Amino acid sequence: MALPIGIKDIIDILLVAILLYQTFRLLKRSGAANIFYGILTFIVFWFLVSFVFKMELLGGILDRLVSVGAFGLIVLFQDEIRRFFSNLGSRRDQIIIKFLKKLFGNSNIDKEKNDYSIVQIVLACRNMSKARTGALIVITQANDLNTYIQTGEHIDASISSRLIENIFFKNSPLHDGAMFIANKRIEAAACILPISKNHEIPKQLGLRHRSALGITEISDAISIVVSEETGQISWATKGVITTNVKPEELEMLLSETINN
Repeated sequence: MALPIGIKDIIDILLVAILLYQTFRLLKRSGAANIFYGILTFIVFWFLVSFVFKMELLGGILDRLVSVGAFGLIVLFQDEIRRFFSNLGSRRDQIIIKFLKKLFGNSNIDKEKNDYSIVQIVLACRNMSKARTGALIVITQANDLNTYIQTGEHIDASISSRLIENIFFKNSPLHDGAMFIANKRIEAAACILPISKNHEIPKQLGLRHRSALGITEISDAISIVVSEETGQISWATKGVITTNVKPEELEMLLSETINN
């Protein structure tokens, strides 16, 4: 006898499939895809033992493991769970902020300020790339990153290409660490960032690139890296890093991300 399948069942199956796919993408990005495969294998094995073959003794043991498994998964994937809810909250904040800006903000003035800031950042990155001066710049968006901003030296200055270049100058006491740009101002420098645990990062990428990727894995921030060894500019957002970005491409990427 065929089981009746309605629209609600199809939607339910689609939502579960989307949830599993997004979970797999999240774990793959953090290098935990093998754990995901292991959990799926265990679930399939538990289903076969308990519901298909109905082995009472082994099924009872597996049922006990499944009942406490949720707490184990929370401990095991605490970083990924925190990142998921952080991204979920940031999307809500972005929608609210955009709505308020449309109601009360002057879009032309905001766009001009953003364009000026972007030009100054890109100009500084281009000059540092030519001089092979290492740099790490984090541009905050909706998420509050004061915990990481407070690890550095407070600056609170207007965005200027010359100031950015001076901060990352090799003999500057603030060159080692990340610069935070928030609310169209340089908030702090020499800040400490979380390092990405993604095992798929190419080995030639150093600590700056791993730190740039790490902050974008737990927030909606944008990271820009200038390599001291090669002078190449890299761009990281949403836990994905793109290397060897031209200044023109960087300007376009920043404009599309910040102004939208």
